[in-house]
Amino acid sequence: MTGEWVHLEAAGHVCILKDALDFESPAEVASLVQARQVDAALALHLYRGGRLLQGLHVPFGIIFGGTDLNEDVNQREKNEVMGKVLEEARFAVAFTEAMKEAAHRQWPHVQGKIYVQSQGVAAVPNPTFNWDAFLQRLGINCSADHLHVFLLICGLRQVKDPLYLLDAFSEWHQEDSTVYMVIVGPEVDPVFTRAVKAKVERSAGVRLVGEMAQADLHAVVKNCFALVNSSVSEGMSAAILEAMALEVPVLARHIPGNAAVVKHGVTGLLFSDPQEFVQLAKRLVSDPTLEKDIAANGREYVRTCHSWLVERDTYQHLIRTLEADAQD
Repeated sequence: MTGEWVHLEAAGHVCILKDALDFESPAEVASLVQARQVDAALALHLYRGGRLLQGLHVPFGIIFGGTDLNEDVNQREKNEVMGKVLEEARFAVAFTEAMKEAAHRQWPHVQGKIYVQSQGVAAVPNPTFNWDAFLQRLGINCSADHLHVFLLICGLRQVKDPLYLLDAFSEWHQEDSTVYMVIVGPEVDPVFTRAVKAKVERSAGVRLVGEMAQADLHAVVKNCFALVNSSVSEGMSAAILEAMALEVPVLARHIPGNAAVVKHGVTGLLFSDPQEFVQLAKRLVSDPTLEKDIAANGREYVRTCHSWLVERDTYQHLIRTLEADAQD
């Protein structure tokens, strides 16, 4: 979500970033808005962030997350809350046409409020990084020249399903000791995190790393063999787009959010179950031409369809509409 704030600050706005988990009620957000003399607000995720803006006396907009449209809509109470938030919001942003259509089906009265803006990807630098030292820290002692590291980046929570591939991958590792899976991400859900750690300890060829600085994470992506996404639900995965920008092949679970950006066999590979993942991963390992073509196609796709400059112009325009509303 950092890209949107960078765009706004570049246009001269002062942005106050807050985590929705820091607030228990809309009243707390209203107090902050009054104390800091905030002119407008922008929330990510229609339920988690949007519900805290209900009744706000300054204009606000919403950016759909993914789980809001894919999961929360199925719970009646959350669905009702989100519908009311959209009534108050001046606009909402969906990453894809499919997300926009899903929102229209749920809340027909908000047609005309929803804009489509793909997530933009800024130029990702090629940072220096001691890859060998990183592998040694994880207890991976294979020669880097013959190693194939599959990287899964996700917050440790159930919707990201980091355990989905572990059994199948471990079986493969026992056949081929050069393949490893490394899971990187913050501990979002403490109870689920304990389950993940316990499972990883029992899974051959799988390693777990905590949250990393963005520059180091980009370096790990650049050095890995392929980026993996096993989520149950996604809006638009920044990790997938950044891997494509770095010319790293992507293997993603076949769900709507991933299929919107990954064209199977062209910009990445889509799998429907753990066994298919292993089959496709083996194919990628054994076919350097496929690996090279997918990496090149992914980079070109991001360059042409996920322009950081277009995203900047969209958000700067939308915030100007909030400013105009605030002045009326």
